[in-house]
Amino acid sequence: MQAAPADRAAQLRALLNHHAYRYYVLDAPEIPDAEYDRLFRELQAIEAAHPELRTPDSPTQRVGGAVLEGLAPVRHALPMLSIRTETDTTAAGAEAFDARVRRELGLPDDAPPVEYCAELKFDGLAINLRYKGGVLVQGTTRGDGETGEDVTQNLRTIGQVPLRLRGAGLPPLIEIRGEAYMRRDDFERLNERQREHGAKTFVNPRNTAAGAIRQLDPAGMADKRLSFFAYGLGETRGWSLPATHGAVLDAIAAFGVPVDAHRRVVQGAAGLAAFHEAIAASRDALPFDIDGVVYKVNSLELQQRLGFVTREPRWAVAHKYPAQEQLTRLNAIEVQVGRTGKLTPVAKLEPVFVGGTTVSNATLHNLFELRRKGVRVGDTVIVRRAGDVIPEVVGRVNPPLQAALPPPGEAGSAWQPRPHYVPNFRMPRQCPVCASAVQRERGSVEHRCTGGLYCPAQRKQALLHFAGRRALDIEGLGDKLVDQLVDGGIVRTLPELYRLGIAKLAALERMADKSAANLLAALERSKHTTLPRFLYALGIRHVGEATAKDLAAHFGSLDRVMDAGEAQLLEVRDVGPVVAHSIRTFFDQPHNREVVEQLRAAGLRWDEHIGAAAAAPKPLAGLTVVLTGTLPSMTREQAKERLEAAGAKVAGSVSKKTAYVVAGTEAGSKLDKARALGVPVLDEAGLQALLRAGA
Repeated sequence: MQAAPADRAAQLRALLNHHAYRYYVLDAPEIPDAEYDRLFRELQAIEAAHPELRTPDSPTQRVGGAVLEGLAPVRHALPMLSIRTETDTTAAGAEAFDARVRRELGLPDDAPPVEYCAELKFDGLAINLRYKGGVLVQGTTRGDGETGEDVTQNLRTIGQVPLRLRGAGLPPLIEIRGEAYMRRDDFERLNERQREHGAKTFVNPRNTAAGAIRQLDPAGMADKRLSFFAYGLGETRGWSLPATHGAVLDAIAAFGVPVDAHRRVVQGAAGLAAFHEAIAASRDALPFDIDGVVYKVNSLELQQRLGFVTREPRWAVAHKYPAQEQLTRLNAIEVQVGRTGKLTPVAKLEPVFVGGTTVSNATLHNLFELRRKGVRVGDTVIVRRAGDVIPEVVGRVNPPLQAALPPPGEAGSAWQPRPHYVPNFRMPRQCPVCASAVQRERGSVEHRCTGGLYCPAQRKQALLHFAGRRALDIEGLGDKLVDQLVDGGIVRTLPELYRLGIAKLAALERMADKSAANLLAALERSKHTTLPRFLYALGIRHVGEATAKDLAAHFGSLDRVMDAGEAQLLEVRDVGPVVAHSIRTFFDQPHNREVVEQLRAAGLRWDEHIGAAAAAPKPLAGLTVVLTGTLPSMTREQAKERLEAAGAKVAGSVSKKTAYVVAGTEAGSKLDKARALGVPVLDEAGLQALLRAGA
């Protein structure tokens, strides 16, 4: 018997909220994403058919609502106060706080140590979540501590923020306070996507999180992927508070709200100092940024006794760590070549201590981002290092501000301004490692070295790709062995793989005579391959397995592929201008051709044939045709096959290079564009005539 819509909707809400809690809070999903999506779509359909069943705690309400005209001010029932900051980053900072607490409490020297709850100080945006009857009714920013901004719609999009609290005995009203933040991996992923699209990158996770939460369009939250940790309470009604702050956090966690697991209850100054030191040692391994730890007197009764000074509690302090952003001078810009051939401009800096280590190099990512930041040699720049993220130059300091900032440790001195004119940095035309041509594809922000088979910077990647299962399938040639071969100078180019002897291999770490013999046997087997596999193994950019097969089928021999011009390459199925240019550029490099010839000399061989291009005439070669609408007696696919068999290229859009547009019934915008550009338009009869004329 099918459940009534109301019953099924309630069942789905409970299921989805349960699985969201498992996924976002516990990081222990019980069902695949596809199953969650199926349940979600079912609930959406019920709510669409029965809008009266839509509730505030429904998972469908996480999806952003209407664009707001502005953020409404909200006065906090209890102020969101700031806490004092201890800037002494040594153990003395913890000792000073403990001494102040003991003094304010009037404790004698021989009294037992004070118990504290020690937590992480997240680098995000403080928010307040208000729940009535266990359901989220409002979310606000801290603002000035007295008045914040209503950002409920935006906070609903954060998976870790529960729309309904879990468990029994929920308070009639409870405010849970915490930090909305962005994980480092999500921040890097977001910025990488921005770079790929040539868009402005974000400065740091904290600013990105704050900006996302305060934006007026909730839909823009989706790509920011914010997270949340709770750390305390605001107003509560109808609930007996636990005796300690640690127990409060445990209760919040039991309600289904994420609370960071690094928190500890410790005793006295020694316990605080040990916690500060332990977190400092693991700081870089955390998936999010912190700028310190927070100490709170654990007993709520003692917190009341200690009270407040001005707007800060006497019972809490933030104990900072060294800053993760610092100023320094940009002395030079060099270019680094990655293992995939990508060229990255690298800032050579005046050494500066940042994020717990001395930094002298920092990435500038790519030429276009460097230009957007306006950075030139001689500038005073902001360098950021957080966790295991590569240090990067965030931006430059404007000269008027720069003049007012003394360099670290040089009181009384000033930053030296850069010369009045410094030319813009330009990417080299040749690879600084192997002197191969450098190219940038149209629409891309990346510059790449074209000497993949030859370039020392790309040796490891080239070897691993060459040996891959879908390429030459050299069993036993994995990452660790490739590292040893390249780092030891044993193999510098692909052909040298086939000159390896059992003695050299057996001498390597974790390689015995048997393993060495097995690898040599695998290398010998790899000599008998196919042309598609060999073409794929060369690692030509944009040439995957399918394209390699099409090239082999079309040309039949390696020499014909290597000598084909771009126009001839464009005749190959699914090969467009970008791929054709990449292939042509690869084989235009003399050292790439030399590597290919050396591999042939080493014994690599495959069957070749005359090739489809030579086997049949291509009377329509060089023509680009666009199909639109419905033809009377043949499908679009049939028309495409006949055109391609005659050598024509069938494109999906109309341009000035289009030779003909074949239009059937219900032709749309493509026909309009053809007429606007003056491109000849054919009906099916015209297409048949074209094919006959070409036959």
